[in-house]
Amino acid sequence: MTHDFAPLTRRHALNVLAAGTALLSLPARAAVKSGSVNVDAVLDDIAWRLLDHTPEGATSLGVDTGTHAGLRARLEDRSQAGRDAYAATLRRSLVAVNAIDAAPLDHATRTSVAVVKSAFTTALDGFALPYGDVAVGGWRNTPYVVIQNVGAYLDTPKFLDADHPVHTREDADAYIARLSKFDGQLDGELGRVKAAAAYGLVPPDFLLDRAIAQMTSTIAEARADGGGMVTSIAQRTTQMRGTWAADAKRIVSGNVVPALERQLAELQRQRPLAKSDPGMRERPDGPAFYAWALRASTTTQVPPDEIHQRGLQELAALHARMEPILQSLGYTTGTVGARMAALGQDKRFMFPAGDPGREEILAFIRKRIDWIRAQMPRAFRVLVSGNVEVRRLPLSEEPGAPGAYGGAGSKDGTVPGKMWINLGTTDLHRKYDLPTLVHHEAIPGHVWQGEYANKLPLIRSILAFNAYSEGWALYGEQLADELGAYDTDPVGRLGYLQSLAFRACRMVVDTGLHAKGWTRDQAVRFFMEKNGNKREEVASEVDRYCSWPGQACGYKMGHSQIVAQRARAQQALRTAYDLRDYDQAVVDGGNVPLDVLAQNVSEYIAAKRT
Repeated sequence: MTHDFAPLTRRHALNVLAAGTALLSLPARAAVKSGSVNVDAVLDDIAWRLLDHTPEGATSLGVDTGTHAGLRARLEDRSQAGRDAYAATLRRSLVAVNAIDAAPLDHATRTSVAVVKSAFTTALDGFALPYGDVAVGGWRNTPYVVIQNVGAYLDTPKFLDADHPVHTREDADAYIARLSKFDGQLDGELGRVKAAAAYGLVPPDFLLDRAIAQMTSTIAEARADGGGMVTSIAQRTTQMRGTWAADAKRIVSGNVVPALERQLAELQRQRPLAKSDPGMRERPDGPAFYAWALRASTTTQVPPDEIHQRGLQELAALHARMEPILQSLGYTTGTVGARMAALGQDKRFMFPAGDPGREEILAFIRKRIDWIRAQMPRAFRVLVSGNVEVRRLPLSEEPGAPGAYGGAGSKDGTVPGKMWINLGTTDLHRKYDLPTLVHHEAIPGHVWQGEYANKLPLIRSILAFNAYSEGWALYGEQLADELGAYDTDPVGRLGYLQSLAFRACRMVVDTGLHAKGWTRDQAVRFFMEKNGNKREEVASEVDRYCSWPGQACGYKMGHSQIVAQRARAQQALRTAYDLRDYDQAVVDGGNVPLDVLAQNVSEYIAAKRT
């Protein structure tokens, strides 16, 4: 591979060198004692070691500055060698944190130590599996390195456009430096894709079809004019003199497109080998991968059969709450799913097709964000800004993406949180379900909670747990209802309850696909028949569960635990209980495994009793 791009400035090159050597030369701490070592420094050291492997994360958090500015010019190494180095770093760091005597530490630091131990232990178990990607402090664990919703072909262009800042010439130079490394990142993935196929791991045919179509579209766009990778830097450097746009176009056409074509050729080679079996049960070492992914997603040891049954029970309870509302609206016959499907065809709740509908959806979301932000003093003692930007998903990602997703911005607040909305078709959304989507992705959900996490030490802003993250987002939906979001809108409350029921369905469907031999169509029909969801909505959802085994189970498992802990606090504190105190304790405790959440709530209860 050759790279043809504008040279970095001397200052930036020195920053790259300084940051890289500083990180590489840090001594491994094989044994530490809290009595003689600054534990905060140990945890901070561990955080920077992680960001050395995931420099895009440093940019998203806004910490790739000063002596760490060199991270802004780098991309994650997604090759097998890169994954091996990442695992080695985790092993060394886990030795260091296991040597800490946590007993004399304050509660916040004890929590941080527990979080690192849990995240790293689980991740290392994942790295020991024969294939797949492991999210260290994240949610996207997948057996497939490149598929319809996984891979650098999706992640890196969107990251460069949305998260990589271009305010100075040095920022623009760093953009070009990253773009020049993109083909190497793609080829690193390609080696792992080929190795997995040689092991016998071939994705389902329907996932390959989606990925091939998306990658073909990306390549066509990049061949034509460089696509978004060129237009992004061109549009953001109009007030600066330089050759960045031309450099980007040359890199994309000369290096990135051929690398994308190599990935596409491999996916096309695998397509005749692929079968329609959707789950991990039918794949080599699939049951072991699923058992690990389920543990990583839920931060529990609950087996698939029990999760399946819990999902059915939760679904029945939620449908019982929906029943009287449907009756009051005149929907009196048929299953809850059938009646919700009928409600979904009511034109009063649809958005117009095409761009007019897209604009209406975006305006609807922004208005709802303004309303819920104003309610937050009723639910929290200490407020964050709720700094969120609403953006449409890139066109190339929409076919394989869910209806929306979101997350917080940088630690210093200069990069806003984002709610990404899928507007491939306006028929994905209804006026009665869109408010709940806002509360889940933005406020009080992912963006809101993420701002509290960004106030914690760096390691805590990096590490996250799916059950807490998604459980909190569902709890955010519940808070919105409790704060009056649907007091005069019974149809909106149905949308909220259908959203919770949807997550209960996920527990059933995910375990059905990966542990019980369900077909893809069986999973799609379960959503449609039991919860009244639209086929075009749930087809992509089911495909996502096939590529992210276990992840879908974390939502309702986490939500149920947060609600159960709140009930425990109410019973223990009685008149001393205040919703604002409970919510504050949960977000201040940060993103944690569910057992650590229970410990944090116990400490909150004990503190209120004194």
